[in-house]
Amino acid sequence: MLFASLHGDPRQAYPYFMGFADEQGSGDGAGFNINYPLPPGTGYDRWVEALSDALARVAHFAPDVLVVSLGVDTFEQDPISFFRLTSDDFRHYGHLLGEQRLPTLFVMEGGYAVDQIGLNTVNVLQGFLHA
Repeated sequence: MLFASLHGDPRQAYPYFMGFADEQGSGDGAGFNINYPLPPGTGYDRWVEALSDALARVAHFAPDVLVVSLGVDTFEQDPISFFRLTSDDFRHYGHLLGEQRLPTLFVMEGGYAVDQIGLNTVNVLQGFLHA
C-alpha cells in the first residue's frame, strides 16, 4: 500500500505533531508514506504540483485501486482552509485523478463552506468522469 497526503503544514495546522515530509514510513513500509505539508494560503498552482508528484508516485507504484480522501475544505472560502482552491480547480484535479484510469473510491472528508460542499464535490466527480 502507498499512502500520499496533501495537508496543512503541521507546524501551523492540526494535529501539529505529525504529517511532516520526513515521515516516510519505517521497516518494510519505508518509502510508502508520502506527506506533502503545505503552508497557509497555498494556491492551486503549488497544490496541484504536489498532487501531480503524488500521482506520478501512484503510477509508479501501479496499484490495483485508488482511494481518495476527498476533503473539499481546501476551498478558498472554507472557514478552516489552509488553501485557496476555486470551484474550477476541483474539476481540474478530478480530471487528473480520472486520468489514472484506476477503479477509484472517493471517501468524503472535511468541508465547512456548507453552500459550496456539493458544488465542489460534484466538480471533482465531473472532472473524474470526463477524463
